[in-house]
Amino acid sequence: MKETSHHLQEKLLSFLLEPRSYRHRPKHVRLIQTHASYVLIAAPYIYKVKKPVNLGFLDFSTLENRRHFSEREVILNRRLCHGIYLGVVPISLNADRLAFGLRGDVVEYAIKMRKLQDRYFMLGLLQRDRVGMKDLDRVVSTLKAFYEGKRPTKEVTMWGRIKKLKISTDENFRQTEAFIGSTLSRPAFEAIRLYTENFYNRNAKLFDSRIREQWIRDCHGDLHLEHVHLAPKTLSIYDCIEFNDRFRYIDVANDIAFLAMDFDYHGRPDLSRYFIARLADALGDCGMLGLMDFYKCYRAYVRGKVESIRQGEVDISDSERRESRARTERYFRLALQYAVCGSEPRVVVLMGRVGSGKSTLASALGRELGWDIFSSDQARKELAGLPLYTRGGPAVRRRLYSKATTRKTYAALLRNARNRVKERRSLILDATFSLRHYRDQLRQQLDRAGVAYCFVEAQASEKTSRKRLEARERKAHEVSDARLEDFEMLNRSYERPSELDLQHRITVDTEHSLEATVTETLKALTECKG
Repeated sequence: MKETSHHLQEKLLSFLLEPRSYRHRPKHVRLIQTHASYVLIAAPYIYKVKKPVNLGFLDFSTLENRRHFSEREVILNRRLCHGIYLGVVPISLNADRLAFGLRGDVVEYAIKMRKLQDRYFMLGLLQRDRVGMKDLDRVVSTLKAFYEGKRPTKEVTMWGRIKKLKISTDENFRQTEAFIGSTLSRPAFEAIRLYTENFYNRNAKLFDSRIREQWIRDCHGDLHLEHVHLAPKTLSIYDCIEFNDRFRYIDVANDIAFLAMDFDYHGRPDLSRYFIARLADALGDCGMLGLMDFYKCYRAYVRGKVESIRQGEVDISDSERRESRARTERYFRLALQYAVCGSEPRVVVLMGRVGSGKSTLASALGRELGWDIFSSDQARKELAGLPLYTRGGPAVRRRLYSKATTRKTYAALLRNARNRVKERRSLILDATFSLRHYRDQLRQQLDRAGVAYCFVEAQASEKTSRKRLEARERKAHEVSDARLEDFEMLNRSYERPSELDLQHRITVDTEHSLEATVTETLKALTECKG
């Protein structure tokens, strides 16, 4: 019987789920599966058995590899998790019966751990709003001692070189191409890949300084909320990376970025900012701040990849697959947000002549980034008390596009921008912004608030714009009242945004497919850091 056969795996799983298999006779055994392991909760212990899989970035396909990496997991996790990892227990087969210990041919290995109390895991505490600054200070103190105790060797330090870092990032993009069109969009994939490549090219000196200053160390590698246990008297950080040293031989900033990203993912950017600032100060490492968004993007992308792989497994339920898909899409969207605007709010202004395709592009960008869109067309109708999808006659349209209504419309857009920015949320403004006066008003407010912004001018030929306006007549759900007969009047009032510098303005040709236009826009936004 082959050790990795389907029959043996079924037999092993049945054995692990049977309470009588364990010497301490737990009342029941609960199974949790990851993409690479079976985790059996048999209180007061936990047993972890690695699956016979080869995912490229990890290889547990042979019994010898599973034994080796199980032993490595125990040794490495004892660094930050004292008294929890008890050892590696062989599982033997004798006379077609499985048993823990050396009672026949060893067919598998299990890591034995003490079970930590559920109520103190940091993710659960965060979900109950029970994580505060003092808790983070405890984590910072523990990590400070851990990092400072890890003096880098030559073998570790070389993994800080860009060509070494690219092994992991290139691998991510190669392994996620199969998910484009399902959990990952082509525009997001291309934008994140371009952002990553550009960051390497523009920050060679920064990466060199990290090596020179010895910030590449043997870290944890998988530092997120579910791996931090905050009991009143003890703090345990467990489940580090053991299966691939290059994921652990990393910049301290890369390690920290995972937990910081996880706070962002769970809606607590305030804790993310505090954690980063406190640890940078504790370590005396202000240089990490320039790398944080890059590494947070990398971490979010990796989580999206892992969740995508998880959905392909045959032994998860439909509900688990749906939940995993939702997480996947959120992680990839978060990675895209880091690439486009980092961790700070940003205002993207979709402007352009009537019929330029700006509203269609704004809607597509909103879906990709998960940002709210505030439309001048909708604001005009609401201010006038008119139904959104009903087109008024000539007199109504003259009132809608009058100077007074336009002034009120842009005032409403500016209020929405101010309110979102105060909440530290990014947004998209969808309006022609045809007059420099309104563009200047917005810029002045955002400059005073210290908020980044970028004007995206959608451009199309007059022929295309006229066709689009003609097509509006056949659409049932069209908010804008602008039609072909309004083209000349609206076009004449458009003032080109020549006052905007290249740091705050990009132009996008909307003559191509929507996917190509969105890809072009997102890639340009990763480079427009105004």
